[in-house]
Amino acid sequence: MKIWVVHRRILAGIGVALVAAAMLYLVGDPKVVGASGTTRQLPVYCVQADYPVVSLSFDAAWGNEDTQTLIDILAKYQVKATFFVVGEWVDKYPESVQALHEAGHEIMSHSNDHAHFNSLTAQEIEEDLTTCGEKIEAITGEFPTLFRCPYGEYDDHVITTVRSMGIQPVQWDVDSHDWMDITATEITQRVTSRVGPGSIVLFHNAALHTPEALPSIIETLLQDGYTFVPISQLLVEGEYGEDYTIDHAGRQCPVT
Repeated sequence: MKIWVVHRRILAGIGVALVAAAMLYLVGDPKVVGASGTTRQLPVYCVQADYPVVSLSFDAAWGNEDTQTLIDILAKYQVKATFFVVGEWVDKYPESVQALHEAGHEIMSHSNDHAHFNSLTAQEIEEDLTTCGEKIEAITGEFPTLFRCPYGEYDDHVITTVRSMGIQPVQWDVDSHDWMDITATEITQRVTSRVGPGSIVLFHNAALHTPEALPSIIETLLQDGYTFVPISQLLVEGEYGEDYTIDHAGRQCPVT
């Protein structure tokens, strides 16, 4: 038991280190971009909505300690979520990918090997997403139509290349900070105090306290009248580049 706990804390520590390293880069927070955001190519951070609706998302890149527990919790509340998975994670845990699919959750791309996409050419990006997508499709029968950049890192050529493949790049506007090994109470407070209509929340499938926090988060948002939908159902429908705009904060808004 002690070995298992230590192992999980090591994984959590690795996650923190990776994210800290990524912060040396411009990770694409629209609030950081400021006025130049109107000319940058932005992924979708959230969606303009006139009623309380939210999407829960989970990144799966390394560990697999809690995937089935998360499936069970989400099933209890009849919530469908979106899981962004790395191709190498699919290789290691195909049974978890199948379990997520059978439970009705969306399985989308988080790259094949969690590379820094800003350093890749357009061809390398296309090859990476194709490789990851084909791994997911081999299990689920569906090629992913959404993509989350590793480390939350992107630039114009990344977003342009991803969209040229008919794939929508998606970030988040509410970070649970579960990767920081904060307590379940802190995770719950962060999420429930920041969610708004059309929000996309970021969690991780192997974070230490996420399974403990998730029920209270769902229950609080349900009490506040929120409906939970996978991200593909949250997004404005239509061909990319048509029927919607993305404002300087990364909010996807329908064209009226």
